[in-house]
Amino acid sequence: MAQEIRIDGLGISQGVIAAIVSRAAESVDGVATVGVKDLATNLVSMMLTARTAQQEPAVVAEVENDALKLTVRLVVFFGYPFKKLAAAVREAIAEAIDAQVGVKVAEIDICIDGLVFPKE
Repeated sequence: MAQEIRIDGLGISQGVIAAIVSRAAESVDGVATVGVKDLATNLVSMMLTARTAQQEPAVVAEVENDALKLTVRLVVFFGYPFKKLAAAVREAIAEAIDAQVGVKVAEIDICIDGLVFPKE
C-alpha cells in the first residue's frame, strides 16, 4: 500500500483519507469502531503467523479511473442489520469525502470484522 494516493493532481496521505473515512463511519449508529481496536485480539493475532482480518489496515484507499475505491473494516454493534448499516456507512463516507476532498468515490467495500454484543 502506497503512503500517498494521487488523484486529480492532488496527493493525499493514506492517513488523511483514513481519518476522514473513520470519522464519517463512526458517526453512523451501529458502528462501534473502524478497524479492530481490541488489545487482546491484537496481541493474539500478532502471535499467529497467518495474516488475519485483524491485521488488515482499517481503511484502504486506491485510485481507479480517477476515482477513489475504498475498503473499510468495521466492528459493529449487535442488532443493526448489516446491509442497512453498510448502506448508511457508504453514504456517510461518500458525503464526507466529497465535502472534504472533492473527488469522486467509485466504490466502498465494507468488511465487518467484529460484532459487539450488549452486556446483559
